[in-house]
Amino acid sequence: MLYMIYSTDVENSLEKRMNARPAHLERLTELKEQNRLFAAGPLPAVDDENPGEAGFTGSLVIAEFPSLEEAQSWANADPYIEAGVYASSVVKPYKKVLP
Repeated sequence: MLYMIYSTDVENSLEKRMNARPAHLERLTELKEQNRLFAAGPLPAVDDENPGEAGFTGSLVIAEFPSLEEAQSWANADPYIEAGVYASSVVKPYKKVLP
């Protein structure tokens, strides 16, 4: 089943985010290679794909996991958590309807 992982950044997270980004992307790449990644990306702090110094307010990942517990476990192991980027994360089942 698909699960949505919505994570919110702490304030002024950009430097921490950039430092932990390679490890964060490595985990997402693994999901992609396993054909389990539906969508992933950051949430810009301003209305611009490249927010510059404004940074990001969080991230959204939609991926396939065997259970809610495994999705939560995967989310809890995100390098952004260890680096202090995320203030919180919410994991919920996701049902794709369109397109």
